Amino acid sequence: MPEKASRTTAGTVLAFDFGLQRIGVAVGEPELGTAHPLPGIAARTQPGRLTAVERLVNEWQPSMLVVGRPLGEDGAPHEMTRRAERFARQLNGRFRLPVTLVDERYSSAEVESRMRAAYGSRKAASLARGKTLDSHAAHVILEQYLSHPSEGRAA
Repeated sequence: MPEKASRTTAGTVLAFDFGLQRIGVAVGEPELGTAHPLPGIAARTQPGRLTAVERLVNEWQPSMLVVGRPLGEDGAPHEMTRRAERFARQLNGRFRLPVTLVDERYSSAEVESRMRAAYGSRKAASLARGKTLDSHAAHVILEQYLSHPSEGRAA
């Protein structure tokens, strides 16, 4: 089993909410404790995904990467867990950057709650989020990592 991440790394961090259709993306600065969503990746093939991530890595020059690790409500891994873990290993192998996996079980629910609070109703939240849900989920994943870096797992 991979060891836990022990501390937050200095420098920019890119975070990803992996999906087969889209990948949400967020960027943050651990020293400042700040994070914000970026436009997501719409590539559906592994080479397309990695090419899009490479552009982001070249642009942001991160010191590390964070990938959301989807789990069942009971904490059990499932097919998307394995796919996200594979994506994390691919990122580590290709970019030679540390990659940390963060439990993302409640990130979508948190995004839904934030959208309802910001837009006043479920329908307004649904209309407002559109295709940005994934990047807002990556933002929540990154905030979680920045708040509790020791809870992450090395990929």
